[in-house]
Amino acid sequence: MADQPQKETNSRVTTTHAAWGAGNPRLLVSRDDQRFVFDIEGDETRIGSAADNELRLEDLDVLHARIQHDDRDEYVLTLLGSGESELPAESSDRGEPTVLRTGARFMLGPWTVVYQRDEYADHGRPYGGREGGEGDVQYTQPPRPDYRRERGAS
Repeated sequence: MADQPQKETNSRVTTTHAAWGAGNPRLLVSRDDQRFVFDIEGDETRIGSAADNELRLEDLDVLHARIQHDDRDEYVLTLLGSGESELPAESSDRGEPTVLRTGARFMLGPWTVVYQRDEYADHGRPYGGREGGEGDVQYTQPPRPDYRRERGAS
Protein backbone atom coordinates (compact mmCIF):
# COMPACT_ATOMS: atom_id res chain seq x y z
CA MET A 1 0.00 0.00 0.00
CA ALA A 2 2.87 2.39 0.59
CA ASP A 3 3.73 2.46 -3.13
CA GLN A 4 0.24 3.39 -4.36
CA PRO A 5 0.05 6.76 -6.12
CA GLN A 6 -1.68 9.54 -4.24
CA LYS A 7 -5.01 10.64 -5.66
CA GLU A 8 -4.71 14.19 -7.00
CA THR A 9 -7.15 16.70 -5.63
CA ASN A 10 -7.94 20.21 -6.66
CA SER A 11 -7.19 22.35 -3.62
CA ARG A 12 -8.57 25.51 -5.23
CA VAL A 13 -11.91 26.28 -3.60
CA THR A 14 -14.50 27.91 -5.82
CA THR A 15 -17.93 29.28 -5.08
CA THR A 16 -20.79 30.80 -7.00
CA HIS A 17 -20.09 34.17 -5.39
CA ALA A 18 -18.88 35.84 -8.58
CA ALA A 19 -18.92 39.60 -9.13
CA TRP A 20 -22.30 41.24 -8.68
CA GLY A 21 -24.44 40.72 -11.79
CA ALA A 22 -21.92 38.34 -13.39
CA GLY A 23 -22.87 35.24 -15.33
CA ASN A 24 -24.69 36.80 -18.28
CA PRO A 25 -28.24 36.60 -16.84
CA ARG A 26 -30.71 36.21 -19.69
CA LEU A 27 -34.09 34.94 -20.73
CA LEU A 28 -34.69 32.44 -23.54
CA VAL A 29 -38.05 33.51 -24.94
CA SER A 30 -40.14 31.46 -27.36
CA ARG A 31 -43.58 31.28 -28.90
CA ASP A 32 -44.62 29.13 -31.84
CA ASP A 33 -41.87 29.84 -34.40
CA GLN A 34 -40.40 32.88 -32.60
CA ARG A 35 -37.26 32.46 -30.48
CA PHE A 36 -34.85 35.00 -29.08
CA VAL A 37 -32.53 35.75 -26.17
CA PHE A 38 -33.19 38.74 -23.94
CA ASP A 39 -30.19 39.88 -21.88
CA ILE A 40 -31.11 41.12 -18.41
CA GLU A 41 -29.10 44.32 -18.04
CA GLY A 42 -30.82 46.44 -15.38
CA ASP A 43 -31.96 46.01 -11.80
CA GLU A 44 -35.57 45.72 -12.92
CA THR A 45 -36.98 43.99 -15.98
CA ARG A 46 -40.67 44.58 -16.60
CA ILE A 47 -42.37 42.08 -18.91
CA GLY A 48 -45.67 42.81 -20.62
CA SER A 49 -47.35 44.36 -23.62
CA ALA A 50 -46.80 48.04 -22.73
CA ALA A 51 -44.30 49.94 -24.86
CA ASP A 52 -42.26 51.08 -21.84
CA ASN A 53 -41.50 47.55 -20.58
CA GLU A 54 -37.92 46.37 -20.91
CA LEU A 55 -39.21 43.11 -22.45
CA ARG A 56 -42.29 43.78 -24.57
CA LEU A 57 -44.29 40.71 -25.58
CA GLU A 58 -47.58 40.71 -27.48
CA ASP A 59 -50.72 39.13 -26.03
CA LEU A 60 -49.79 39.76 -22.38
CA ASP A 61 -51.15 42.09 -19.72
CA VAL A 62 -49.73 45.62 -19.77
CA LEU A 63 -47.42 44.56 -16.90
CA HIS A 64 -47.46 40.78 -16.68
CA ALA A 65 -44.30 39.97 -14.70
CA ARG A 66 -41.30 41.62 -13.11
CA ILE A 67 -37.75 40.42 -12.52
CA GLN A 68 -35.75 42.35 -9.94
CA HIS A 69 -32.03 42.11 -9.24
CA ASP A 70 -31.83 42.29 -5.46
CA ASP A 71 -29.14 43.20 -2.92
CA ARG A 72 -28.14 39.54 -2.55
CA ASP A 73 -27.29 39.34 -6.29
CA GLU A 74 -30.33 37.20 -6.98
CA TYR A 75 -32.81 37.64 -9.82
CA VAL A 76 -36.34 37.44 -8.42
CA LEU A 77 -39.48 36.82 -10.50
CA THR A 78 -42.91 38.11 -9.54
CA LEU A 79 -45.82 36.96 -11.70
CA LEU A 80 -48.44 39.72 -11.87
CA GLY A 81 -50.64 38.30 -14.62
CA SER A 82 -51.84 34.78 -15.26
CA GLY A 83 -49.24 32.20 -16.09
CA GLU A 84 -47.81 28.83 -15.24
CA SER A 85 -44.45 28.04 -13.81
CA GLU A 86 -42.24 25.05 -13.24
CA LEU A 87 -40.73 26.78 -10.24
CA PRO A 88 -40.73 25.23 -6.77
CA ALA A 89 -44.32 24.70 -5.62
CA GLU A 90 -43.99 26.88 -2.54
CA SER A 91 -42.99 29.87 -4.63
CA SER A 92 -44.96 29.59 -7.87
CA ASP A 93 -48.05 31.46 -6.72
CA ARG A 94 -49.05 34.59 -8.59
CA GLY A 95 -47.67 37.67 -6.87
CA GLU A 96 -45.22 35.64 -4.75
CA PRO A 97 -41.56 36.58 -5.41
CA THR A 98 -39.43 33.62 -6.52
CA VAL A 99 -35.63 33.46 -6.76
CA LEU A 100 -34.71 32.27 -10.25
CA ARG A 101 -32.14 29.55 -10.86
CA THR A 102 -30.66 28.49 -14.17
CA GLY A 103 -33.24 26.49 -16.09
CA ALA A 104 -36.28 27.95 -14.31
CA ARG A 105 -39.15 27.86 -16.80
CA PHE A 106 -42.36 29.85 -16.73
CA MET A 107 -45.16 30.51 -19.18
CA LEU A 108 -46.73 33.93 -19.72
CA GLY A 109 -49.75 33.63 -21.95
CA PRO A 110 -48.52 32.07 -25.21
CA TRP A 111 -44.84 32.72 -24.32
CA THR A 112 -42.41 30.28 -22.72
CA VAL A 113 -39.53 31.89 -20.84
CA VAL A 114 -36.46 30.11 -19.46
CA TYR A 115 -34.04 31.89 -17.13
CA GLN A 116 -30.33 31.27 -17.70
CA ARG A 117 -27.27 32.43 -15.77
CA ASP A 118 -23.83 30.93 -16.16
CA GLU A 119 -23.44 28.36 -13.41
CA TYR A 120 -20.31 29.92 -11.90
CA ALA A 121 -22.47 32.92 -10.85
CA ASP A 122 -25.80 31.20 -10.12
CA HIS A 123 -25.74 31.15 -6.33
CA GLY A 124 -27.80 27.97 -6.20
CA ARG A 125 -24.89 25.73 -7.22
CA PRO A 126 -22.01 25.85 -4.74
CA TYR A 127 -18.43 25.26 -5.86
CA GLY A 128 -19.13 25.82 -9.53
CA GLY A 129 -21.66 23.04 -9.90
CA ARG A 130 -21.80 19.44 -8.81
CA GLU A 131 -20.06 16.15 -9.34
CA GLY A 132 -22.16 13.12 -10.13
CA GLY A 133 -25.72 14.32 -10.04
CA GLU A 134 -28.51 15.73 -7.95
CA GLY A 135 -27.93 13.22 -5.14
CA ASP A 136 -24.26 14.10 -4.78
CA VAL A 137 -23.07 16.00 -1.73
CA GLN A 138 -23.50 19.78 -1.96
CA TYR A 139 -20.96 21.47 0.28
CA THR A 140 -21.85 24.68 2.05
CA GLN A 141 -20.32 27.81 0.58
CA PRO A 142 -18.65 30.53 2.60
CA PRO A 143 -20.90 33.49 3.42
CA ARG A 144 -22.02 35.57 0.47
CA PRO A 145 -20.15 38.85 -0.07
CA ASP A 146 -21.87 42.13 0.70
CA TYR A 147 -22.91 43.15 -2.81
CA ARG A 148 -24.36 46.52 -1.82
CA ARG A 149 -21.21 48.48 -2.72
CA GLU A 150 -20.93 46.76 -6.12
CA ARG A 151 -24.64 47.32 -6.78
CA GLY A 152 -24.30 51.06 -6.13
CA ALA A 153 -21.35 51.30 -8.54
CA SER A 154 -23.22 49.80 -11.50
